[in-house]
Amino acid sequence: MNIRRTITVVAILCASVVALVGGMVVGGAATPSVIADVGNLVRWGLPAAKLLTNAATAVTVGTLVFACFSLPFTTAKAGRTATAFDAALTLALASAIVWTVASVAVIGLTYASIDTAAFQNMATAGSKLWLFVTEVSVGQNLAMSSLFASVATVLIAAFRGHLGVAVATVAALCALIPIAQSGHAAGTANHNLAVGASLLHISFASIWIGGLVAYALVEPRLRATGQQVLTRYSSIALVSFLVVAVSGVFSAVIRVSSIDQLVTGYGALLLAKALMLVVLGLFGVWYRTRLIRVWPQARGVRGKVIACELGVMGATSGLAVALAQSAPPTDQDVIGTTAAEILTGEPLPPEITFGTILTQWSLDPIWFVLTIGAAWAYLVGAWRLHKRGDRWPVGRTVSWVSGCAVLFLVTNGGLNRYQEYMFSVHMTAHMMLTMVIPILLVLGAPVTLIARAVAKRHDGSWGMREWVLWAVHTPYARFISHPVVAAVIFAASLWVFYFTPIIEWAVREHLGHEWMTIHFLISGYLFVQALIGIDPGPHRTAYPVRLLLLLATMAFHAFFGVAIMGSTGLIDAAWYGAMGRTWGPTPLEDQQIGGGIAWSIGEIPTVILALIVAIAWARSDQKEAKRLDRNADRTHEAELEAYNAMLARMGERDDQ
Repeated sequence: MNIRRTITVVAILCASVVALVGGMVVGGAATPSVIADVGNLVRWGLPAAKLLTNAATAVTVGTLVFACFSLPFTTAKAGRTATAFDAALTLALASAIVWTVASVAVIGLTYASIDTAAFQNMATAGSKLWLFVTEVSVGQNLAMSSLFASVATVLIAAFRGHLGVAVATVAALCALIPIAQSGHAAGTANHNLAVGASLLHISFASIWIGGLVAYALVEPRLRATGQQVLTRYSSIALVSFLVVAVSGVFSAVIRVSSIDQLVTGYGALLLAKALMLVVLGLFGVWYRTRLIRVWPQARGVRGKVIACELGVMGATSGLAVALAQSAPPTDQDVIGTTAAEILTGEPLPPEITFGTILTQWSLDPIWFVLTIGAAWAYLVGAWRLHKRGDRWPVGRTVSWVSGCAVLFLVTNGGLNRYQEYMFSVHMTAHMMLTMVIPILLVLGAPVTLIARAVAKRHDGSWGMREWVLWAVHTPYARFISHPVVAAVIFAASLWVFYFTPIIEWAVREHLGHEWMTIHFLISGYLFVQALIGIDPGPHRTAYPVRLLLLLATMAFHAFFGVAIMGSTGLIDAAWYGAMGRTWGPTPLEDQQIGGGIAWSIGEIPTVILALIVAIAWARSDQKEAKRLDRNADRTHEAELEAYNAMLARMGERDDQ
């Protein structure tokens, strides 16, 4: 068995190297540059180091996700054979170490590819390299990724419980963010779209590939649970395949602008990679339709199928590195000379009207996938309940799907297209994220649906149900979900965001913009959940207190809007004031309009929330009255008779 595995690993490595070399030749990356050639060592060493880094990254991330969602959290006691969970963590640790070391090599080789004379004078090489990783964006991204990889390595080595592995998984996934911000995505005119697509592509490709490697390693230790674990991995792989395909389409559209560019070397590599993705999709179909069903009798076939799939994955990884080293046919670095193009990387959109808000689009791959995925998953859960005869209110489904649809439009439609150029549009999107969308999502009761529709696991592993229920009952979740804390976060976020440098980070950096969207969506969700939440929670505040919190918070919110309306200085003048718009209100007038939007839009959701709280309060009183009536009927007015007897005794004492 060990010899067979060794042969399989060698074959996979050979497929990766062959694909890398062939891809570089076809794509032109192997051809020496006429001006300032980097030399053979850097020309071939950098892609080789990237291939090793990518492979180690995929194995680390994929193994950690696989361990979190597929394997029982059981470890071997002293003197006993290691469990599947132990073996998976050992694999993750080994690959994380390789990832950390290889990423350092990539930093040095990347710098050498930029400065061909970097290491000719070793006395100054160290200081130059330090400037590269601290002052140059590419070097900063590579260094940050290496730092997160080292943190993940330490966490994997130090902790073996489910919480430690979860934290290590988050650290490993965070290491992918700087990777997505470098490469072709760093210089593209469609920077935000490219970074989002790249992050999704890298993340889910790593989960897909690394998960299969982990399964192949731990399969002999699974025994009777192997079929169940393979089914779980197959579900992860299906989601990964869909996300990789969608993100790949986004990336291809950015880099290949016409059909005739597909006949170039870059286009040929792109088509070859797409073909391999289709082949991997066929492997997934084989898993779900044939292999899982005959798992106990297909031991020999399983090994061969997994080895072939890993070989295709290795070749695909080699092509991916070659593709990253090759210059795309579309000129990605030409951004333009207008103020808007210099600031945002894109030309100024047409004048804003009701029609352009509906027809202009600015797709965000991350929210494109999240919103569609959230709606699809919710519908699947509701359908599961329907199939087994359980009732799930249609209104909750409509509310959740509507919330996802509005979130999709805000993050991908006209508001996202214009929010970089106009403060008022930015404020409109903010109000939708923090006050409108949360109401629709909270009324969908997603946690309750997960608890009812997703089967509980009994083998010691954690799936979506276990992770979600654990997350909402952690001490941190109990703290931030407290109505008073949620109200403070909701109200204070406005002032902290708009009157500190955080807004500059959010409008200039794609990562800041994504953080802003997540923060305001979650802060709004927590506040609305505290007021009208259907999902069970640790805090059930009295209805009068809820109304008081709502009125106090909204008064604070209205005061913020009035303050913006009366402002005489620009918020982030270096951005909104320098955009160079030739249409619409002036930047200061636009900002004051944004303050009016913050004040006025907030009133409508406030009335809706107040009505819902009042209705829930009335229904609660009705339920309590009915309960008391039923209790009186069962006890034949025993409580009332006891109360009257007590009053009679008190009256007798007063007479004496």
